[in-house]
This record gives sequence, C-alpha cells and structure tokens, in this order.
Amino acid sequence: MPHRRHLLGAALLAPWVLARGAAAQPGAASLIGAGGVVVALRHADAPGNFDPPGFRLGDCATQRNLGDRGRAQAARIGAWYRERGLAPAAVRSSPWCRCLDTARLAFGAAEPWDLLGSPRGSTPEVNAARMPGLRAALAAVPRGRFEVWVTHMFVLADFVGQGAASGESLVLRAGPGDAVQVLARVPSA
Repeated sequence: MPHRRHLLGAALLAPWVLARGAAAQPGAASLIGAGGVVVALRHADAPGNFDPPGFRLGDCATQRNLGDRGRAQAARIGAWYRERGLAPAAVRSSPWCRCLDTARLAFGAAEPWDLLGSPRGSTPEVNAARMPGLRAALAAVPRGRFEVWVTHMFVLADFVGQGAASGESLVLRAGPGDAVQVLARVPSA
C-alpha cells in the first residue's frame, strides 16, 4: 500500500506546479498589509525528497537543504515584500535548516518554532496535537500586523487542507470556531 505522504504529496502538488511563476492573486498584498493574517510560506526549493537517513535536527549537514535555486528564490521572496513596503511583525520558522534559511534570506531573521516543524516520523496524534497551538497563534494576530510562518508542505496540508509549491505562500486568517481561511495564494517568486 502506498505511503500516505506519497499519495498526499502527489495530490497536493500536481495542481500547483502550473502556478509557478504566476502573479500573486489580485489583492494579496493589500490583504497582507491590512494585517490580522499569517503568511504561511512553504520553504524555498530544496533538492530531493525528505531528509536523508541519519537526519538530526540542529545539524544542517544531515538535512536536505536549500540549493542555489532555493537561495535565489528566498531572496526574491524577500524582495517581493520589500518592494510593496510589507514588513512582518514576526517571522517564525520550522527549526529545519531549509526553513530557517528561507526565512533568514527572505526576511533577515527567524524565530524557530517547533509547532511549524515537519511531521516526519510523527504519529497522526502528535501531528494533530500541533493544530490547536497553530490555530490559537493565528487567531491572536491583530489587524494592522501580519506574521510570516515558514514551514513544510505536510504542516500546511494538516493545518489548512492544502499544500503549496516550494516558495509559495498561503495568506491565512482565523475563521469562525476553529476554521482557518485561505484568503489568497502568493506563488513562488
């Protein structure tokens, strides 16, 4: 039987491959600038699939990392925000090196946050336990400010039911109850 991630990854990535290089949805910059949102950014391009055997968090030499294309992509992401005068109030990142590097190259700094970490090797129960913390943090972002969260495709899929291409962002707002609303997509730069 195929692994859940392989099926999920194929189902989520296929529609968004066509979006690469496309312009952001109309009004995305205005939505971000108005605040009360989180820009959930999938890390920039990191060649390969999954981390190699022997992976250790905190040791970038054991992880799948950004390549030249990913580093350039992260720099372009940051330029897109600066060109529009959009400065995040906070930049939080998965503690994986490819996410931290994406955040630092795009925005200059990042606060590692375990809730954004990859669910690699986690049980469905552990992954589900992250969701209340993410929902509460999203609901706490006030109007007039926005945050950037750099994470992984599987965290996005668990949190909002959608994936994203490398370097692509979803503009999120807390909805009624525990709902998470996807207001716009910002394709990879």
